[in-house]
Amino acid sequence: MGQVEKGRIAFMEKKTYVLLENYMLSCMDDSAHDSGHIYRVLYNALEIARTEKDVDYDVLIAACLLHDIGRKEQFENPALCHAKVGSEKAYGFLVEHGFEADWAGKVRDCIRTHRYRQSDLPQSLEGRILFDADKLDVTGALGIARTLIYKGIVSEPLYSLLPDGTVSTGEGDSSPSFFQEYKYKLENVYESFYTVRAVQIAKERQHTAVEFYECLYREVSRLYLDGREELDKYIYEDFS
Repeated sequence: MGQVEKGRIAFMEKKTYVLLENYMLSCMDDSAHDSGHIYRVLYNALEIARTEKDVDYDVLIAACLLHDIGRKEQFENPALCHAKVGSEKAYGFLVEHGFEADWAGKVRDCIRTHRYRQSDLPQSLEGRILFDADKLDVTGALGIARTLIYKGIVSEPLYSLLPDGTVSTGEGDSSPSFFQEYKYKLENVYESFYTVRAVQIAKERQHTAVEFYECLYREVSRLYLDGREELDKYIYEDFS
């Protein structure tokens, strides 16, 4: 680590990267949080890091690669937090493979604090970059696509109906659906970044997500309004 190769700075040895990458690949078992998600988060993080000073790239790359290795445990037991589980798995793996405990602890802290829905906020620069890089993957078209994939995995619907039979916007819904997730998370994620570059990238993607949600809501709500009215023409009650 920290060596110079062919006129450029090499922050991590290739064998170290491959070790971490292979461990990550062995833990991925969720199509919404698959290896593609991991690489996108890593590439987002490197893009953000270019605009920041004094980034520890060893810690950042390791944390990005390992940040979701606790997903399987959370999927099997929703009471568990994948960020907490994954941080301890990562720390144990790193120490077991000869990495210094202090360095492994920095990676653990980044992973533990990357989750959106928690009060344990990232304190280090690398932790904040990981947080932002991970959140960027729920913005724009990518965020919509990944959310729809996940809703399919857990058999949740696109939308819920209100008591009057119309389609809910998702606002204030207690029942899970794509519209509920959009209103609860996807719509609000654009203001929750730490770094300037992440804010810029998110804003570039925001219009796509808003347009998709609004188009989908218009289509399904119109179907229910017009369809029920049309159906009533062919249904009658026998009061005899």
